[in-house]
Amino acid sequence: MAEEYDLVILGGGTGGYVAAIRASQLGLKTALVEKGKLGGTCLHKGCIPSKALLRSAEVYAQTKHSEDFGVFTSDVSVNFGKVQERKGKIVDQLHKGVQHLMKQGKIDVFEGMGRILGPSIFSPMPGTISVEMNNGEENAMLVPKNVIVATGSRPRTLPGLEIGGKVMTSDEALAMEEIPKSIIIVGGGVIGIEWASMLADFGADVTVIEYSDRIIPTEDKEISKEMQRLMKKKGVTIVTSAKVLPETLKQGDTVSISAEVKGEQKEFTAEKILVSVGRQANVEGIGLENTDIQVEKGYIVTNEFFQTKESHIYAIGDVIGGLQLAHVASHEGIVAVEHIAGENPHPIDYNLVSKCIYSAPEAASVGITEDQAKEQGFKVKTGKFSFKAIGKALVFGESDGFVKIVADEETNDILGVHMIGPHVTDMISEAGLAKVLDATPWEVAHTIHPHPTLSEAIGEAALAVDGKAIHG
Repeated sequence: MAEEYDLVILGGGTGGYVAAIRASQLGLKTALVEKGKLGGTCLHKGCIPSKALLRSAEVYAQTKHSEDFGVFTSDVSVNFGKVQERKGKIVDQLHKGVQHLMKQGKIDVFEGMGRILGPSIFSPMPGTISVEMNNGEENAMLVPKNVIVATGSRPRTLPGLEIGGKVMTSDEALAMEEIPKSIIIVGGGVIGIEWASMLADFGADVTVIEYSDRIIPTEDKEISKEMQRLMKKKGVTIVTSAKVLPETLKQGDTVSISAEVKGEQKEFTAEKILVSVGRQANVEGIGLENTDIQVEKGYIVTNEFFQTKESHIYAIGDVIGGLQLAHVASHEGIVAVEHIAGENPHPIDYNLVSKCIYSAPEAASVGITEDQAKEQGFKVKTGKFSFKAIGKALVFGESDGFVKIVADEETNDILGVHMIGPHVTDMISEAGLAKVLDATPWEVAHTIHPHPTLSEAIGEAALAVDGKAIHG
């Protein structure tokens, strides 16, 4: 028996379930197909569990230095089983919350693997969804007016560096039962640096091998430089301009691999290797070959409203590439659903999306870097302010880092804001709002920031753009 819907969503991750909720709000009869657990990668294998581990690592690192705050402790240790138990409880609580939201929105959830069928007895157009149910029941047939593909992504690997034994991706790392004494992290991007920070704070000997000439290469150069300095300060070995040679992988009691570093081959040995070289879209096995949907460089091609070449089939989130971030997938889902419902949504301006790195220290940014601004022909002026001059940062005992604002010298518009330091992932939204409102540094500077707060660094950096910082 085929069930008819206004919308069927393939994938119940952040993008998929948010799209389902918005569709429900707009009165669309909606079904969600998920082969694993609702919440997807972000909730179960990404954002939430990794941040739970990062928080435990932060508490442990701070407790070891509690004497700096006049608090004396003894025999500080980590029970990694308890760390993992806490992570699990947080994930379970949020998972139950998503399940509740589906029931509240009267969204039908099908637990199984969904596949798009071509024209059939159910519909003259491709788009009928066949669901191979997890419980072994007969395949469910869903006949929607519209489809949203939100199948997400998985960790990318390197040819010759297969996962198994002592080699893992972030998926396997999240399930570790104990902290490795030493680890090589292949890839110094966002995920690699978060893991490097976490494991170093837990006491592991960490080496990061990065192909580019700097870690977190998509961030502003000054942020990369400061992050590298502070990672080294906590004992992380950073090797840049390094090409890993997968064929040199050797596994035994330890694992070793070589890399070509500035023309010289060097060997690295550790207890584990974590491969962190980006993510690839889940486009296989979902029936795209039964449609005219285009896939380029491994990603589904869409227009600004996330329609594929099949106008009634949309795609959002990691599966379309771009900024592979949970909050981006959510907003793409909302835009897609509102377009389906005829709500005339505004296309997303990705230049307004805030990006965060949850290492210790944290980093966050919105807009373009100083180098990008110059490449795009802007005549730039910048303002920078250190947390060392911010009272609240000194109170926290975390005064490394700074806020940097890049502005257009001709129009005075803010082009980008870049931060590294304490709690900047919570502070970046002020900069994001400034970008949405097309604010100038003068307007940000004349927002009265309360004292003592970390946010004062934003106001001071805005004043510094025109050489008027008060405390700098």
